[in-house]
Amino acid sequence: MIGKVQVADITFSDKSPLVLIAGPCVIESESACLQTAKMIKDITTKLKIPFIFKSSFDKANRMSLDSFRGPGLKRGLEVLHKVKQKLKLPVLTDIHCQKEINEVAAVVDVIQIPALLCRQTDILVAAGKTGKVVNIKKGQFLAPWDILPIIKKVESTGNNKILITERGACFGYNNLVSDLRSLKIMRDFGYPVIYDATHSIQLPGGKGSCSGGQREFVAGLSRAAVAFGCDGLFLEVHLLPDKALCDGPNMINLKELEELLKQVKQIEKAL
Repeated sequence: MIGKVQVADITFSDKSPLVLIAGPCVIESESACLQTAKMIKDITTKLKIPFIFKSSFDKANRMSLDSFRGPGLKRGLEVLHKVKQKLKLPVLTDIHCQKEINEVAAVVDVIQIPALLCRQTDILVAAGKTGKVVNIKKGQFLAPWDILPIIKKVESTGNNKILITERGACFGYNNLVSDLRSLKIMRDFGYPVIYDATHSIQLPGGKGSCSGGQREFVAGLSRAAVAFGCDGLFLEVHLLPDKALCDGPNMINLKELEELLKQVKQIEKAL
């Protein structure tokens, strides 16, 4: 039995429709962010799919010092606030250190804990204390059952508004693999589970100083995860992914989104 988690007027539960969390990897500009959010909203409204907008204000865990990181905390939150107010969308973003959390919590609906920081106790506890929904991305270095003590760190604050996101597991060097059994294993802990299809096909460090990706597998893995059973789908999308400033190889083109969502919606209906 999955407990309900409410994000604005969107409900995550095993009795609720599949939720989409989507947006560009990082905020490249205010205009691009608003345009992308508006286009995704138009698609999800037409298909009646609940939608939470996602983008990062800082990519603090890139491999290279020269990698594009984003506009930073202050400007990034201003952009996310505009998306929220102008388009009436709930928003999600990730944090990277404890001192950012209260400022982020004042703007967003969901605080995301990055996979590489998912065991950092102080960050998890501080995020839990905000009372916001906390989305924990399971580290690619963890087994699915290892997420339980991480959940308990957030629960220790009295906050039970928790989401768990699967984003693949390390498979040798510079590669990830998806074990869909993890979706059920983690759902059995009582919280909604999201499948991150775009990071699951990432090739960490696969291009030397930056990550590669195999976006041709995003659609198939998305369909498989929805068929297996998950409560939400996480997709990073971009108008021109080959020219994206961050994580382009594992983002899908926005023009492909509607067809994929139609397919997963049919799978959901069949279930």
